[in-house]
Amino acid sequence: MQTGLDLKIFERIRSRWPKITLSCDANSAYTLADAKHLKEFDRFNLLMIEQPLWHDDFYFHALLQKQLKTAICLDEAIRGPRDADAAGELGSCRIVNVKVGRVGGFSSAIAVHDVCRQRKIPVWCGGMLESGIGRAHNIALSTLENFSLPGDVSASKRYWKEDIIEPAVRSHRTGPSRFPMKWVLAIKSAKT
Repeated sequence: MQTGLDLKIFERIRSRWPKITLSCDANSAYTLADAKHLKEFDRFNLLMIEQPLWHDDFYFHALLQKQLKTAICLDEAIRGPRDADAAGELGSCRIVNVKVGRVGGFSSAIAVHDVCRQRKIPVWCGGMLESGIGRAHNIALSTLENFSLPGDVSASKRYWKEDIIEPAVRSHRTGPSRFPMKWVLAIKSAKT
């Protein structure tokens, strides 16, 4: 993203919706040389900035996190519990995005959750264009106690004309009071 355009986008969103929970995914679009620019993000009261620097970095994220009020969330850098532990030890982030497929499966995702819980780093569940079966796993994972932030698990119809499960995963615009704008997922039980 062109530096400066990001700030204009935040300004427009915040002028229209000043109180919504807002975060951004940088997808490694910045370098540490952009630290002064990234400090400008603090004025928009973001929940987090996801993976602002290199996809495999902990050290420079730690240096950047010390300069920002906004929490850094690591995504691609977390490939398993050892990475979560290293990120916590270095202070590379204050939030972790757990994706079952990226961390090597359900057992590893639970281990990442557990490491983050021990280090008092909240986590959220990110989606990776899963079918209903994968989404059901994400929903189950998100019930663990340290999944305390809005997740990225959408309805089946967002990506699939017809899902392989019945009924399909649906989303509803209601949720717990701590995240009034959160999309909460519901799976209707099939009639037997």
